[in-house]
Amino acid sequence: MQSNNKLKKNQDFRMVYQKGRSMANKLLIIYIVNNNLEYNRIGFTVSKKVGNSVVRSRVKRLMKESYRLNEGKIKTSHDIVFIARPNCKESTYKEIESALLHLIRKMKLIS
Repeated sequence: MQSNNKLKKNQDFRMVYQKGRSMANKLLIIYIVNNNLEYNRIGFTVSKKVGNSVVRSRVKRLMKESYRLNEGKIKTSHDIVFIARPNCKESTYKEIESALLHLIRKMKLIS
């Protein structure tokens, strides 16, 4: 995932939250909205409810790696935000990857 493919600005996240569709499972929440670009822009959010900074960073790394390894399967031209729920703090990589792929399939983003 290149640095220009990341959502960084607060206004970008807000736009996805306001205009996008959402879906959730027990570990993650996904928000998605179409963009007019030829690539996806991705954002990852982990709130303080999940744990301290070490735990939040670990969860964010696991989510990013899950997305990176499955990026080729996902349709393009979307802004996507993944939000970690508090249950993520005890989850393994396989559980987070499974939850992420489940949401992507439910949103019909698999090409």
